[in-house]
Amino acid sequence: MMGKIRIGTRESQLAIWQATQVKELLAQHGFESELVFIKSEGDIDLVTPLYEIGVQGIFTRSLDSALLNNKIDVAVHSLKDVPTQLPNGILQAAVLKRGPVYDLLVFKNKNVQNKYDSLNESDGTQFTIATSSIRRKAQWLNKYPGHTIHNLRGNVNTRLKKLQQEDCDGAIFAQAGLERIGLRPSTSVILEWMLPAPAQGAIAVVCKQDDRFSFTACQYFNDGETELCTKIERDFLRQLLGGCSTPISALAEIKKSQVYFKGNILSLDGREKVEVEKIADVKSSTGLGKLAAEELLANGGEEIAGNIRHAAK
Repeated sequence: MMGKIRIGTRESQLAIWQATQVKELLAQHGFESELVFIKSEGDIDLVTPLYEIGVQGIFTRSLDSALLNNKIDVAVHSLKDVPTQLPNGILQAAVLKRGPVYDLLVFKNKNVQNKYDSLNESDGTQFTIATSSIRRKAQWLNKYPGHTIHNLRGNVNTRLKKLQQEDCDGAIFAQAGLERIGLRPSTSVILEWMLPAPAQGAIAVVCKQDDRFSFTACQYFNDGETELCTKIERDFLRQLLGGCSTPISALAEIKKSQVYFKGNILSLDGREKVEVEKIADVKSSTGLGKLAAEELLANGGEEIAGNIRHAAK
Protein backbone atom coordinates (compact mmCIF):
# COMPACT_ATOMS: atom_id res chain seq x y z
CA MET A 1 0.00 0.00 0.00
CA MET A 2 1.26 3.44 -0.96
CA GLY A 3 0.57 6.59 1.07
CA LYS A 4 -2.70 8.41 1.52
CA ILE A 5 -4.38 9.78 -1.60
CA ARG A 6 -4.88 13.52 -1.08
CA ILE A 7 -8.33 14.52 -2.34
CA GLY A 8 -8.64 18.18 -3.34
CA THR A 9 -12.02 19.82 -2.84
CA ARG A 10 -13.67 23.21 -2.63
CA GLU A 11 -14.93 24.24 0.79
CA SER A 12 -18.67 24.44 0.09
CA GLN A 13 -21.00 21.95 1.74
CA LEU A 14 -21.84 20.35 -1.60
CA ALA A 15 -18.20 20.09 -2.70
CA ILE A 16 -17.27 18.45 0.60
CA TRP A 17 -20.17 16.00 0.22
CA GLN A 18 -18.90 15.06 -3.24
CA ALA A 19 -15.30 14.63 -2.08
CA THR A 20 -16.47 12.54 0.86
CA GLN A 21 -18.23 10.17 -1.54
CA VAL A 22 -14.92 9.69 -3.33
CA LYS A 23 -13.14 9.15 -0.01
CA GLU A 24 -15.66 6.46 0.96
CA LEU A 25 -15.42 4.75 -2.44
CA LEU A 26 -11.64 4.66 -2.18
CA ALA A 27 -11.92 3.15 1.29
CA GLN A 28 -14.27 0.45 -0.01
CA HIS A 29 -11.47 -0.67 -2.31
CA GLY A 30 -8.74 -0.51 0.31
CA PHE A 31 -7.25 2.93 -0.40
CA GLU A 32 -6.58 5.40 2.40
CA SER A 33 -7.24 9.06 1.64
CA GLU A 34 -7.74 12.51 3.17
CA LEU A 35 -9.49 15.74 2.15
CA VAL A 36 -7.48 18.86 1.29
CA PHE A 37 -9.44 22.11 1.04
CA ILE A 38 -8.74 24.56 -1.80
CA LYS A 39 -10.59 27.86 -2.36
CA SER A 40 -11.70 28.54 -5.94
CA GLU A 41 -12.19 31.81 -7.81
CA GLY A 42 -15.89 31.03 -8.11
CA ASP A 43 -16.17 30.92 -4.32
CA ILE A 44 -14.38 34.25 -3.84
CA ASP A 45 -16.43 36.45 -6.19
CA LEU A 46 -20.08 35.91 -5.27
CA VAL A 47 -21.46 39.07 -6.90
CA THR A 48 -20.42 39.30 -10.55
CA PRO A 49 -22.62 37.24 -12.93
CA LEU A 50 -20.80 34.12 -14.08
CA TYR A 51 -21.05 35.09 -17.73
CA GLU A 52 -19.14 38.32 -17.05
CA ILE A 53 -16.06 36.88 -15.35
CA GLY A 54 -14.65 34.37 -17.82
CA VAL A 55 -16.36 31.36 -16.34
CA GLN A 56 -14.59 28.61 -18.27
CA GLY A 57 -13.13 26.48 -15.50
CA ILE A 58 -13.77 29.07 -12.79
CA PHE A 59 -14.70 26.38 -10.25
CA THR A 60 -11.94 23.98 -11.33
CA ARG A 61 -8.82 26.06 -12.03
CA SER A 62 -7.63 26.34 -8.42
CA LEU A 63 -8.00 22.61 -7.81
CA ASP A 64 -6.29 21.75 -11.09
CA SER A 65 -3.44 24.12 -10.25
CA ALA A 66 -3.02 22.44 -6.84
CA LEU A 67 -2.98 19.08 -8.60
CA LEU A 68 -0.28 20.09 -11.07
CA ASN A 69 1.75 21.62 -8.23
CA ASN A 70 1.62 18.32 -6.29
CA LYS A 71 -0.40 19.74 -3.39
CA ILE A 72 -3.08 17.08 -3.97
CA ASP A 73 -3.26 13.74 -5.78
CA VAL A 74 -6.81 13.89 -7.15
CA ALA A 75 -9.41 16.64 -7.53
CA VAL A 76 -13.17 16.21 -7.32
CA HIS A 77 -15.34 18.33 -9.62
CA SER A 78 -18.95 18.67 -10.64
CA LEU A 79 -18.42 17.47 -14.20
CA LYS A 80 -20.64 20.20 -15.65
CA ASP A 81 -18.09 22.76 -14.35
CA VAL A 82 -15.13 21.07 -16.06
CA PRO A 83 -13.96 22.58 -19.39
CA THR A 84 -14.34 20.12 -22.28
CA GLN A 85 -10.59 20.38 -22.85
CA LEU A 86 -8.74 19.32 -19.69
CA PRO A 87 -5.49 21.16 -18.85
CA ASN A 88 -2.27 19.61 -20.12
CA GLY A 89 -1.04 16.97 -17.71
CA ILE A 90 -4.48 16.20 -16.21
CA LEU A 91 -6.52 13.05 -16.85
CA GLN A 92 -10.10 12.08 -16.04
CA ALA A 93 -9.71 9.19 -13.61
CA ALA A 94 -13.37 8.35 -12.88
CA VAL A 95 -16.96 9.46 -13.20
CA LEU A 96 -19.27 8.45 -10.37
CA LYS A 97 -22.74 7.02 -11.00
CA ARG A 98 -24.90 9.95 -11.99
CA GLY A 99 -27.43 11.56 -9.69
CA PRO A 100 -30.60 13.50 -10.64
CA VAL A 101 -30.02 15.48 -13.83
CA TYR A 102 -32.73 18.13 -13.83
CA ASP A 103 -33.08 21.65 -12.44
CA LEU A 104 -35.34 22.66 -9.57
CA LEU A 105 -37.38 25.81 -9.17
CA VAL A 106 -37.39 26.77 -5.49
CA PHE A 107 -40.05 29.29 -4.48
CA LYS A 108 -39.66 32.04 -1.92
CA ASN A 109 -42.74 30.75 -0.10
CA LYS A 110 -45.86 28.62 -0.50
CA ASN A 111 -47.98 31.54 -1.71
CA VAL A 112 -45.65 32.09 -4.66
CA GLN A 113 -45.71 28.36 -5.43
CA ASN A 114 -49.52 28.37 -5.48
CA LYS A 115 -49.43 31.31 -7.86
CA TYR A 116 -46.98 29.45 -10.12
CA ASP A 117 -48.98 26.21 -10.04
CA SER A 118 -51.98 28.05 -11.51
CA LEU A 119 -49.85 29.98 -14.01
CA ASN A 120 -51.23 30.29 -17.51
CA GLU A 121 -48.43 31.12 -19.92
CA SER A 122 -50.66 33.58 -21.77
CA ASP A 123 -52.34 35.33 -18.83
CA GLY A 124 -49.67 37.99 -18.41
CA THR A 125 -48.60 36.92 -14.91
CA GLN A 126 -44.98 37.88 -14.33
CA PHE A 127 -42.39 36.32 -12.05
CA THR A 128 -38.87 37.35 -11.11
CA ILE A 129 -36.67 34.28 -11.27
CA ALA A 130 -33.15 34.22 -9.82
CA THR A 131 -30.20 32.53 -11.51
CA SER A 132 -26.69 33.38 -12.67
CA SER A 133 -26.76 30.63 -15.32
CA ILE A 134 -27.10 31.95 -18.85
CA ARG A 135 -28.48 28.56 -19.92
CA ARG A 136 -31.25 28.65 -17.33
CA LYS A 137 -31.97 32.30 -18.10
CA ALA A 138 -32.34 31.66 -21.84
CA GLN A 139 -34.58 28.61 -21.40
CA TRP A 140 -36.78 30.37 -18.86
CA LEU A 141 -37.23 33.43 -21.09
CA ASN A 142 -37.94 31.19 -24.06
CA LYS A 143 -40.87 29.68 -22.17
CA TYR A 144 -41.88 32.82 -20.23
CA PRO A 145 -40.72 35.86 -22.26
CA GLY A 146 -42.52 38.34 -20.01
CA HIS A 147 -40.69 37.33 -16.83
CA THR A 148 -37.66 39.00 -15.23
CA ILE A 149 -34.32 37.36 -14.43
CA HIS A 150 -32.49 38.35 -11.25
CA ASN A 151 -28.76 37.56 -10.86
CA LEU A 152 -28.04 35.24 -7.94
CA ARG A 153 -24.54 33.98 -7.10
CA GLY A 154 -23.01 31.83 -4.40
CA ASN A 155 -23.00 28.21 -3.28
CA VAL A 156 -26.34 26.50 -2.71
CA ASN A 157 -26.55 27.55 0.94
CA THR A 158 -25.83 31.19 0.09
CA ARG A 159 -28.35 31.24 -2.75
CA LEU A 160 -31.10 29.72 -0.61
CA LYS A 161 -30.52 32.47 1.95
CA LYS A 162 -30.44 35.20 -0.73
CA LEU A 163 -33.71 33.89 -2.18
CA GLN A 164 -35.45 34.92 1.04
CA GLN A 165 -33.62 38.26 1.29
CA GLU A 166 -33.70 39.57 -2.28
CA ASP A 167 -36.45 40.74 -4.62
CA CYS A 168 -37.35 37.55 -6.48
CA ASP A 169 -40.12 34.96 -6.50
CA GLY A 170 -38.01 31.86 -7.00
CA ALA A 171 -34.55 30.60 -7.85
CA ILE A 172 -33.28 27.76 -10.01
CA PHE A 173 -30.92 25.12 -8.60
CA ALA A 174 -29.56 21.78 -9.77
CA GLN A 175 -31.76 19.05 -8.30
CA ALA A 176 -28.74 16.89 -7.48
CA GLY A 177 -27.02 19.65 -5.56
CA LEU A 178 -29.87 20.36 -3.15
CA GLU A 179 -30.91 16.74 -2.67
CA ARG A 180 -27.38 15.48 -2.02
CA ILE A 181 -26.98 17.68 1.04
CA GLY A 182 -30.59 17.42 2.19
CA LEU A 183 -31.53 21.02 1.47
CA ARG A 184 -34.32 20.65 -1.07
CA PRO A 185 -37.24 22.74 0.26
CA SER A 186 -40.78 21.43 0.15
CA THR A 187 -41.59 24.56 -1.86
CA SER A 188 -39.88 23.35 -5.05
CA VAL A 189 -40.71 21.67 -8.34
CA ILE A 190 -38.60 19.74 -10.86
CA LEU A 191 -38.29 21.57 -14.18
CA GLU A 192 -38.48 18.56 -16.49
CA TRP A 193 -39.08 20.86 -19.47
CA MET A 194 -35.71 22.59 -18.89
CA LEU A 195 -32.94 20.62 -20.58
CA PRO A 196 -29.96 20.38 -18.19
CA ALA A 197 -26.36 21.45 -18.66
CA PRO A 198 -24.10 18.85 -20.27
CA ALA A 199 -22.92 16.42 -17.55
CA GLN A 200 -25.23 17.91 -14.90
CA GLY A 201 -25.62 15.58 -11.91
CA ALA A 202 -22.28 13.84 -12.53
CA ILE A 203 -19.16 13.95 -10.33
CA ALA A 204 -15.70 13.56 -11.87
CA VAL A 205 -12.33 12.74 -10.35
CA VAL A 206 -9.18 13.89 -12.13
CA CYS A 207 -5.52 13.15 -11.51
CA LYS A 208 -2.16 13.83 -13.11
CA GLN A 209 -1.51 11.90 -16.31
CA ASP A 210 1.61 10.25 -14.90
CA ASP A 211 -0.05 9.22 -11.61
CA ARG A 212 -0.93 5.61 -12.40
CA PHE A 213 -1.56 4.75 -8.74
CA SER A 214 -4.33 7.33 -8.26
CA PHE A 215 -5.79 6.62 -11.69
CA THR A 216 -5.99 2.88 -11.03
CA ALA A 217 -7.50 3.45 -7.58
CA CYS A 218 -10.29 5.63 -9.03
CA GLN A 219 -11.04 3.27 -11.91
CA TYR A 220 -12.52 0.82 -9.41
CA PHE A 221 -15.60 3.03 -9.04
CA ASN A 222 -15.84 4.53 -12.53
CA ASP A 223 -19.43 4.16 -13.81
CA GLY A 224 -19.35 3.15 -17.47
CA GLU A 225 -22.86 4.31 -18.40
CA THR A 226 -22.39 7.72 -16.80
CA GLU A 227 -18.99 8.05 -18.44
CA LEU A 228 -20.49 7.33 -21.88
CA CYS A 229 -23.50 9.64 -21.53
CA THR A 230 -21.54 12.57 -20.16
CA LYS A 231 -18.89 12.14 -22.87
CA ILE A 232 -21.59 12.37 -25.55
CA GLU A 233 -23.00 15.51 -23.91
CA ARG A 234 -19.57 17.12 -23.54
CA ASP A 235 -18.62 16.21 -27.12
CA PHE A 236 -21.79 18.03 -28.20
CA LEU A 237 -20.79 21.06 -26.13
CA ARG A 238 -17.22 21.02 -27.40
CA GLN A 239 -18.27 20.78 -31.05
CA LEU A 240 -20.45 23.86 -30.52
CA LEU A 241 -17.48 25.62 -28.87
CA GLY A 242 -19.67 26.31 -25.88
CA GLY A 243 -19.09 26.81 -22.17
CA CYS A 244 -20.91 28.20 -19.15
CA SER A 245 -21.31 31.51 -21.00
CA THR A 246 -23.26 29.85 -23.83
CA PRO A 247 -26.89 28.69 -23.47
CA ILE A 248 -26.27 25.10 -24.60
CA SER A 249 -28.03 22.12 -23.04
CA ALA A 250 -27.71 18.38 -23.56
CA LEU A 251 -28.88 15.10 -22.08
CA ALA A 252 -27.98 11.53 -23.10
CA GLU A 253 -29.74 8.59 -21.46
CA ILE A 254 -29.39 4.84 -21.96
CA LYS A 255 -32.59 2.82 -22.27
CA LYS A 256 -32.60 -0.84 -23.38
CA SER A 257 -29.15 -0.71 -25.01
CA GLN A 258 -29.90 2.51 -26.88
CA VAL A 259 -28.69 6.05 -26.26
CA TYR A 260 -31.36 8.74 -26.46
CA PHE A 261 -29.90 12.21 -26.91
CA LYS A 262 -31.46 15.67 -26.77
CA GLY A 263 -29.62 18.95 -27.20
CA ASN A 264 -30.34 22.59 -27.88
CA ILE A 265 -28.86 26.04 -28.23
CA LEU A 266 -30.69 29.30 -27.52
CA SER A 267 -30.06 32.95 -28.18
CA LEU A 268 -28.98 34.94 -25.14
CA ASP A 269 -32.44 36.50 -24.79
CA GLY A 270 -34.17 33.15 -25.19
CA ARG A 271 -36.15 34.22 -28.26
CA GLU A 272 -34.52 31.75 -30.63
CA LYS A 273 -34.00 28.04 -30.05
CA VAL A 274 -32.71 25.19 -32.19
CA GLU A 275 -33.10 21.61 -30.97
CA VAL A 276 -31.81 18.21 -32.00
CA GLU A 277 -32.68 14.63 -31.02
CA LYS A 278 -30.75 11.46 -31.89
CA ILE A 279 -31.00 7.74 -31.08
CA ALA A 280 -28.18 5.22 -31.46
CA ASP A 281 -27.26 1.77 -30.21
CA VAL A 282 -24.85 1.95 -27.29
CA LYS A 283 -22.25 -0.02 -29.27
CA SER A 284 -22.35 2.49 -32.15
CA SER A 285 -22.81 5.69 -30.12
CA THR A 286 -19.20 6.88 -30.45
CA GLY A 287 -19.32 10.30 -32.06
CA LEU A 288 -23.05 10.80 -31.35
CA GLY A 289 -22.49 14.12 -29.59
CA LYS A 290 -20.38 15.52 -32.42
CA LEU A 291 -22.89 14.29 -35.00
CA ALA A 292 -25.80 15.89 -33.14
CA ALA A 293 -23.91 19.20 -32.88
CA GLU A 294 -23.17 19.23 -36.61
CA GLU A 295 -26.84 18.60 -37.37
CA LEU A 296 -27.93 21.36 -35.02
CA LEU A 297 -25.47 23.84 -36.57
CA ALA A 298 -26.70 23.00 -40.05
CA ASN A 299 -30.33 23.55 -39.05
CA GLY A 300 -30.03 27.08 -37.70
CA GLY A 301 -27.74 26.68 -34.72
CA GLU A 302 -24.76 28.23 -36.51
CA GLU A 303 -26.51 31.59 -36.78
CA ILE A 304 -27.35 31.61 -33.07
CA ALA A 305 -23.81 30.55 -32.13
CA GLY A 306 -22.36 33.22 -34.41
CA ASN A 307 -24.49 35.94 -32.84
CA ILE A 308 -23.38 34.84 -29.36
CA ARG A 309 -19.72 34.91 -30.38
CA HIS A 310 -20.20 38.36 -31.90
CA ALA A 311 -21.91 39.65 -28.73
CA ALA A 312 -18.96 38.42 -26.63
CA LYS A 313 -16.42 40.51 -28.58
